[in-house]
Amino acid sequence: MRFMERLKIVVLDFGSQYAHLIAKRFRMMGYYSEIALPSAGLETFKNAKGIVLSGGPSSIYDKNAPEFNSEILKLDIPILGLCYGHYVLQTGYNGKAQKALVGEFGFATLELNQNVKCPLFEEIASPQQVWMSHQDAVVKPGDGFETVGSTKDCEFAALQNLEKKRFSLQFHCEVKDTPCGNKILENFAKFCGMEKNWDQDTVLNHIIDSIKNQADDKNVLLFLSGGVDSTVAFALLNKALGQKRVLGLHIDNGFMRKNESKKVEEAYKNHGFSNFIVEDASKTFLKAVENL
Repeated sequence: MRFMERLKIVVLDFGSQYAHLIAKRFRMMGYYSEIALPSAGLETFKNAKGIVLSGGPSSIYDKNAPEFNSEILKLDIPILGLCYGHYVLQTGYNGKAQKALVGEFGFATLELNQNVKCPLFEEIASPQQVWMSHQDAVVKPGDGFETVGSTKDCEFAALQNLEKKRFSLQFHCEVKDTPCGNKILENFAKFCGMEKNWDQDTVLNHIIDSIKNQADDKNVLLFLSGGVDSTVAFALLNKALGQKRVLGLHIDNGFMRKNESKKVEEAYKNHGFSNFIVEDASKTFLKAVENL
């Protein structure tokens, strides 16, 4: 299967680090995920088995709230809203969100509604510790939504509309402070019919193919600091293109630790690389700053 045709879960980024953490969690569990803007066109969701609306720093009622393509809600694809995404999903179905009487920041106890069966909480007991970070709250659920779980200060902490395949949670299930979080995400992937299609070998093969496509028939020059990032990039380039097409250049600028450039050179040699140059330019660099 070509990379662009891979089945996926799309995470919409509403402006925080949470989107990247959500995508990372899915990938670590073996499900390929991509991050997209909430204003993305519907073509973005080709081959998407599920959509997650991430948290974010805005309030849903702000004039400068992130632009959201409401046509996404018309897709016949399961959608999970988290924190800010919780508000987007509920207001998108005629619900209401506003500033909460009591905000929640930190640990909270989620009590599940024993009269409602929710696919997200399959094999998850009640109560559960969850991580909250919100000053707004849903005060009126969207059309067709039922309450799955509540906390002491948040009546609508978990909502679902099974007919429309929609779920929304006030808490952050992507953080480690919600111990059942990975199980919730895995249950969502299962509900989406998503099969595991992402592992380290798949990642490596994708990177190698990308390098070959972008380099085409060109040779590559890479500056080497001796650190992890440039060394990994150098190793990948060598694996994809071969040592004859790749040249690494490490420059001693005079500000390295004592004998560090020598150790870098020895390390590359010990790992079988011969296609690199170590240049001592310390006098040039130090001369340039001697009167500063």
